[in-house]
Amino acid sequence: MLDKMNPWKNKNNSSILREQKNAIKEQMIPEHVAIIMDGNGRWAKKRALPRIAGHHEGMKVVRKITKLANEVGVKTLTLYAFSTENWKRPKMEVDYLMKLPEEFLGTFLPELVEENVRVEMIGYKESLPSATLRAIEKAMRETKDNNGLILNFALNYGSRAEILDAVKHVLDDYKNGIINEKELNEESLSTYLMTNGLSDPDLLIRTSGEIRLSNFMLWQLAYTELYFTDVLWPDFDENHFLEAIGTYQSRQRRFGGV
Repeated sequence: MLDKMNPWKNKNNSSILREQKNAIKEQMIPEHVAIIMDGNGRWAKKRALPRIAGHHEGMKVVRKITKLANEVGVKTLTLYAFSTENWKRPKMEVDYLMKLPEEFLGTFLPELVEENVRVEMIGYKESLPSATLRAIEKAMRETKDNNGLILNFALNYGSRAEILDAVKHVLDDYKNGIINEKELNEESLSTYLMTNGLSDPDLLIRTSGEIRLSNFMLWQLAYTELYFTDVLWPDFDENHFLEAIGTYQSRQRRFGGV
């Protein structure tokens, strides 16, 4: 049966990727795409491999999707790389995840510079290992003058903590006479969030079949279009990404209107 809502599902595997890219470029491209990259561990388990093998494979997907997002005209790509709750995982897995930014950026950074991508990060830096933080800050420093895609890593990030910290900063500024109650609204509160300066996501993609937000950008996702797929992150390819954008383009965003 044909899927009228999503024409890309009706195409055969032999469909040309170039055709898909050209087609989506003719319509509204989501300015900001956020991705919860889920399923690395399950991908590895299905293959009787250690969980870190799934994370390593997932890193390769980050590279492909970043390049494609930049190519089709996405302005910001936010990737949920490590949450504040992920510290509860086994130490060996956490240690490996903390090494991934250094490994990924160590090999991919020259390409990011060449492709005019700017690296940014949201999350709590103070809890990150020094080597991890050095790799992120080096990438941010060497790409700060790029004005293409913003590759924004959510690393040691939790949305409830972010919102709570924002409220505390508002209270401090109120006590110090920097802001008054008449000036406090949704727009001004947003400037206290880690995403200050970025637009809210237009499209959220979550892989692996889980249908929840997992404490990710709860304020920012208020009117975001949500796209869930059963595909595990290491299996998520360019066609899947374009399919998600195609689905986004088939929807009508009303923002509470009619």
